[in-house]
Amino acid sequence: MRTTSSLRGRRTKLAAVAGLATCAVLATGCGSSGSSTNSGSKDSSAGGQITLHVGTFGQFGYKEAGLYKAYEAAHPNIKIVEDTNTDAQKYWDALKTHMAAGSGVDDIQAIEVGYIAEATSKMADKFVDLSKASGVDSSAWVDYKWKQATTTGGQTIGLGTDIGPMAICYRKDLFAKAGLPTDRDAVGKLWAGSWEKYLEVGKQFQAKAPAGTKFVDSSGGIFNAVVSSQAEQYTDASGALVYDKSAGVKKAWDLSVQAIQDGLSTGLQQFDQGGTWAAGFKNGKFATISCPSWMTGTIQTNAGDTGKGKWDIAAAPVSANWGGSFLGVPKVGQHQEEAIKLASWLTAPEQQAKIFAQFGNIPSTKAGLDSTEVQNAKLAYFNDAPTGKIYSDIAKSITPAPIGPWDGQVKDIITKNGLLDIEQHHTDPAKAWSNVVKAIKDKTDN
Repeated sequence: MRTTSSLRGRRTKLAAVAGLATCAVLATGCGSSGSSTNSGSKDSSAGGQITLHVGTFGQFGYKEAGLYKAYEAAHPNIKIVEDTNTDAQKYWDALKTHMAAGSGVDDIQAIEVGYIAEATSKMADKFVDLSKASGVDSSAWVDYKWKQATTTGGQTIGLGTDIGPMAICYRKDLFAKAGLPTDRDAVGKLWAGSWEKYLEVGKQFQAKAPAGTKFVDSSGGIFNAVVSSQAEQYTDASGALVYDKSAGVKKAWDLSVQAIQDGLSTGLQQFDQGGTWAAGFKNGKFATISCPSWMTGTIQTNAGDTGKGKWDIAAAPVSANWGGSFLGVPKVGQHQEEAIKLASWLTAPEQQAKIFAQFGNIPSTKAGLDSTEVQNAKLAYFNDAPTGKIYSDIAKSITPAPIGPWDGQVKDIITKNGLLDIEQHHTDPAKAWSNVVKAIKDKTDN
């Protein structure tokens, strides 16, 4: 998932993530954001039954796909409660606070990929080493996913849930009204190979767009999509923060600013807590959105029945991975053994395939990616788009960029502080970038 982040909007989604969303990329009601006051995890046993709390951000899909109920049916002594939020950054900040205090922590905590390096480098001693857990096989996951959650000392703090291979989701009806092709293959060819072409198509759309409709949902969405397709992002191979010198960050920033200046973006913030962005799906406020696999579930949830059949999926200009998350087990948990078993079961290929079939979160396990459920999957909501084939092919072609401890924080500042200042407050782009650099230095001491 998003995060955002991403979180999922992960489903951070980031997520969102993205994770992705997101706690989804997230509202302030997350279970790990302060509702418990005991010395460790939440009080989770009564009368012989154990209650396991799962802290997530965005939409991971476990509850909606019936996985919690299925697990409870097979384990009558277990009751599962999901504590979720919609803002991945707030979720993560709250989780760090509670992990440091050793209280208010859920039995299982989701970690968005943008924060996984921070967790492995600064918080590994607070998570159970899942590489030694019974029944966990590191070779089950795609190699880079397992490595992302593993410390230099070999401790693995999280089991991969999903990854975020990215396409573009678009409104067929709005494209038709603007005189653009609507067939998914023809649409993909419009911008194939170049994000610059994507924005040029946006200008064509905007010239004939229905009143009140913009080409893209947000400048932050463009930024995350573009930077996710770049070999160089926020951190170099040595782990040093290089966002201010990164060619990938510069490209993503420049194109996002261009989209704002060309009037292609709604000015909304993805996964905002006020729900304005979510409402935009129902109200036809935008025609395209950068669409990692987990975003398809977000679209279905937010657009509802009014959007069914109107959305479709085309290839992104450049292959990219945006989002994806992990499930970790905090050491302060009262029921570590049970939590490990649940985390392992939720991230197994069979469960990942079920989540994908219903919500589009692409599996991070090799068997999950190759399963017939994924390979043959189509989403009726998106005009029977062959989502399994689209996203699994992208997933297998991804070479992830290095991830550093501050990546999630930096992304959040750039999109929410910098770009939104330009879009909503008309701040000069040079001044907005200067403010971004200052905010990042204040946050990271880098």
